[in-house]
Order: sequence, then structure tokens, then C-alpha cells
Amino acid sequence: MPSSQATGAPQSLRLIIAVAVAGLLAILVAPGSSSGSAAEGSRTVIPGARTAAALARASGSPRQSVDLSIVMRLRNVGRLDAFNVRVSDPASPAYRHYLTPAGFHVRYSPSEDSVRAVTDWVRRNGLTVENVSGNRTLIDVSGPPRAAERAFATNVVSGRNAGMSLTAAMTPLSVPSRLAPSILGVVGLDGAVAKPMAKGVPPPPVFRNARPCSLWWAQKYAKHRHKVKDKDGKGTHFVGLPDAYGQRQPWAVCGYTPRQVQGAYGVAHRVRHGLAGQGQTIAIIDAFASPTIRRDLRIYSARHGLPRLNFRQRSFRGKCPKCPPDLRQGWWGEQTLDFDAVHTMAPKAKIYYGGAANPGPGLLRVLNFVIDRRKAQIITNSYGAVGEQTGQIAASEQAYRQAIAEGIGVYFSSGDDGNERDTMGYVSADYSASSPRVTAVGGTTLGIGPLNNFRFELGWQTYNSTLDKAAWSPRPPGDFYYGSGGQVSRLFSQPPYQRGVVPRGIAGIYGGRGRAVPDISMLGDPTTGMLVGETERFPDGRTAYIEARFGGTSLSSPLLAGYLALADQLAGYHHGFINPAIYRASRGNAIRDIGQTKIPIATVKRDFLNGYNGANGYLVSLRTVGRGAPLASRRGYDLSTGLGSPRGSALLYALRGH
Repeated sequence: MPSSQATGAPQSLRLIIAVAVAGLLAILVAPGSSSGSAAEGSRTVIPGARTAAALARASGSPRQSVDLSIVMRLRNVGRLDAFNVRVSDPASPAYRHYLTPAGFHVRYSPSEDSVRAVTDWVRRNGLTVENVSGNRTLIDVSGPPRAAERAFATNVVSGRNAGMSLTAAMTPLSVPSRLAPSILGVVGLDGAVAKPMAKGVPPPPVFRNARPCSLWWAQKYAKHRHKVKDKDGKGTHFVGLPDAYGQRQPWAVCGYTPRQVQGAYGVAHRVRHGLAGQGQTIAIIDAFASPTIRRDLRIYSARHGLPRLNFRQRSFRGKCPKCPPDLRQGWWGEQTLDFDAVHTMAPKAKIYYGGAANPGPGLLRVLNFVIDRRKAQIITNSYGAVGEQTGQIAASEQAYRQAIAEGIGVYFSSGDDGNERDTMGYVSADYSASSPRVTAVGGTTLGIGPLNNFRFELGWQTYNSTLDKAAWSPRPPGDFYYGSGGQVSRLFSQPPYQRGVVPRGIAGIYGGRGRAVPDISMLGDPTTGMLVGETERFPDGRTAYIEARFGGTSLSSPLLAGYLALADQLAGYHHGFINPAIYRASRGNAIRDIGQTKIPIATVKRDFLNGYNGANGYLVSLRTVGRGAPLASRRGYDLSTGLGSPRGSALLYALRGH
């Protein structure tokens, strides 16, 4: 993805699990792979590729303590999956008959005896048990690297990834065969780290939108390129910009306000008259916690006519060895966007924020905690893997199973690089969005008019040309720049709710039928992004609250989470896992089908080269939106927008009957 600093352009917000090992699979125990009897000396390998290559630099034995989680296997998984199909299906008599966390523990959590056996084994090997999760699925462990090598019969090395000091196993891990049936995997020895690739979020420390820009779509147009006389009258020079597609193009929007976004999605009137998320709680999960978030939210709410936000922020303790400041700053920007987006769509909903101690195992631990303690009924997550290569899949799927059983909806951004061909060299969906147990949220390009009215919505696929002397280069539309993530999963088969809706030609591209991504979409394109307010630091050390235009599917997911909080309030109950209901609703008129434009739509963007003022000059670019590869929108379901986007408030009322 292009660097925001190289282009001066605000980047789409998303998080990437940085695992560079091709073919890295979910770390699963294979109980049948025992090498001998079940005696203490017999061991079972935890399958998985060597992971040390995931680190930027690997050295010898690490000095720092290891930080990992042993994942315990749920009981009665087949029964749980069958229960989840019934409890989330609007056509089932069991619909919405959710379990409490205590009820889930009794039926499905690992037994106390199995957890005790594993913790005793951990301690005998010189490791420390830091915590056992309430649902008994995660045993958090720390200790000397040598102890981890002894316990798992592997080689542990150290290195750096995303500026962090990390540890990873060089060879596959193994455990005593008597414990293997209880252990699903190990998280934290794969060198993986989640990091924000947030367009326009620090670093650099400060970002501002350059002028001119439009307050709504096509408010201002760039001037035709034409010749004028010099001031001394002795010569001539050119002013203005070259046309594109045979006509002038509008300046990009400065950034939509909350009122504009509410208006375009048809909820502004209902928000003003009491449907504003009262009684609902939405959880946001990121790493770390912004030290200025409370002040920033007060200013943002006051500027945009939003009520003061009722939220709780919890920073979870844990290790983040040598985490650099810019790593934290990037996550702070992600957190700020998530808060502003949720607060925009559901101004009176409560927010529970879980700030993980690190962008590795910490994110999984917080997600598991929020689900098991039922801190919210809706959880939005703006991070995911590049492709489906991450060692956390097995553990994450257990958490999503519990969420469905307890009536919690989990939402993930689908990604910002289309089908990932340019990133990975081959097409792929991104995990966790590719899980059939979460709602994958794609991004759109949204045009809003002067009365906060809906003008158009397109699948977010953006092409870029830059001004080079007197022409656009490359010739418009230029090169693919970024776009809504989508593809068919190589790991998960097609879930029942997608049958008959996702065309066979899409679901069967790898043979058989796979889970297609995304499910539904909302505003994501940074070119038509939303204003986000954050305290930022200038190079001279001073700080200031600044609002600028941001985007990405990191905007789409929290917008949808806020929208569905309104649906829960209107219905008077929690919809939980929403996918079966929205696929049924797509057969009506509640979801806007999004296609391509016949005539190219483009906009002109001007950016500061240094990110905040014109001292170093400007970059002018032409963004062509809503058409072309890699993921073209089409009638019906497509891999750019999924089912489409909410058609005003029609989806709220369609879901009330489910």
C-alpha cells in the first residue's frame, strides 16, 4: 500500500497482522499424531510452519521473557455449532434464545481438571501462569525462553517486527501426548504483530487536509488549465488543472461531518427523535489507549452537535517489549477514528473500549475477555491479517463461537487492498473477516449532497494519477491505489446463509464452494472519508486538536456497528450474529445493491508534502473511483461490497421483524 508520507495523501485505516511466512496455517493440535504411547515422554506435535522468518531480524537466544497463551479446546464443539445455527437463524424457533456466559461455561468450556493438568505441566517446566481466562480457553504464560524451549521441545529466537522486540519458535511445537487432546494451540511464538497501516495517522505526528476541498460532493470544481499573461505583461503561463475524461473534475471533499453521514444513510431524523442507540453498548478493541481520547471526544462532540459520549476505557496490563512511540501513536489514531464513527451513527450508545497491552497475543486476550464477560452486544474490530496466514485462527474461532451463542455480534473490516494480489502476489481474503462466524464489512465511495442528502454510492476501488507538469500521469484512470477488501476464503466453506445469494461463479472459484467476503458495506473510501478529530504533535513539539479526513474499512466497520445499535434499540432486542438476518433481508429492498458507473467519476486532491503545511510544496492527484479491477461491483452480490449497503433506515425496519 502506498505510504501516506510519500504521497501526502490520507491513508485508509486498517490493521495488518504482519506475518511474512507463506503457508503459515492455524496452529492446531492433531491428537492423532502421537508418536508413541501416552506416557509422559511421548509427545504430540502442534502442526505449523517454522515461524522465525516472520521476524525482521533473528538473532540467537532471546534475552526477554516469552509471552504466550496456551489455547484450550472447547468441549462439545459439534453441539455448539448446531446450537449457533439455530440461535442465529430468524426462521428457527430457537432464534435469540441466547446463553449466558455461565451457561456457556457449563456446556462448552474446557474442564477444570484439564486446565489444572496443563497449568501444573507449565509450572513444572519453569514457566509462570499469569492468568486463566474466565471461560478457561486461554492460559496466559510467561517465563524464560529456555523454559519455553524445554516445555514445547522447540528452538526460540528473538528479532524485531514493526519496531517491536519479539520471540518466535524456529521449529514446530509439541506437548506431552496425554495433554494433547485438551490443547488446541499456542499463540505468541509466531513472531506475529498487528500494526495500524492508517492513512494520515501519525507517524508523521501531524496531518492536515490541504485546500481547496469541497464541503459536499462536487461543491467546488478545479479550473480548466488555460494560458494567462504574466504580471509584467511580457509573457504567459498556465494556470488551472488539465481536464479528465473530457471535463473539469470536482475537488475532493474536506471530510464528511457526522450530520452528513447520518443524513446520507437516512437516520438523521430518527436520531434527532430518539433512536440514537439508547440502552446499547458497543465494544471497540484496539491496542494501547490514547491519552487524549477523552478531551478529543469532548471537542469533537461539541463541534458537531453530538451528545457527550458515555464510555469506559480499560487498558489491559501486559508486556510490549521496546514498543516504539510511533507504534502507539498509530493505534491511538485508529482508536480515535473508531470512537468518532460509532458515536456518529449511535450518539447515545455506550462504548466499552478494550486497549490491549500489545498488538500480538494481547488483542486475542481482550477479545476473549469482552466476549466472555459480555461487556457489549456489538464488537467492532478494525484489524485483520494480510491474507489468511496467522496462527491465531483456531483460538479466534472459539471466541467467535462463544459470541454467537451469547448473542454478541462481531464485526471486522474486510481490508483496504482489494484482493491482496499487489500485496501478496496472489489473491486472498483477509482473516478475521473471512471467518464465517463474523460479519465482514467492506467499504464504499459515498457522494453526499448539500442538504446532507444521498447522491450516489459505489464500490470502493480507487485509481490514482498525479499531476506531472501539464498532464495526469499515468493517463487516467492511472494505477490501482487502494480499495475495499474482498475474495473467497481458501480455508472456510460457504456458510448456509450465503447459499442461494452468492453466485456459484463467485463461491466456486477455487472449486467447491467457499465463504465469500465481504457481507455488507458502508463508507470507506478515504477520498470521500469522514472528519476525525485527534490531538496531534507538530515537529516543534507543540500539540493541537486537528480534524482531517480519514477512511478505510476501519471506518466502515464502526459505522455499521453504530447503525446496528439503532437496529437493536428499534427492535427491543439484540440481534447478535447478524449475517443470517441480513442475507434474508437482501431479498427485499432494505439493502442498496451497488454496481459500477457507466461514466467515470473522479475527483481532484491536493495534499501537503510534509503532511501539515505548504512549506515543502504540494502533491496534486486525480482519483478515479467506483469502477474497474481488481474487484468490480456488479448487480447482486459482489466481492467489493457484498450484499451492498443499508438503504437508509429501511434495513433497520427490516431487521425489526427478525
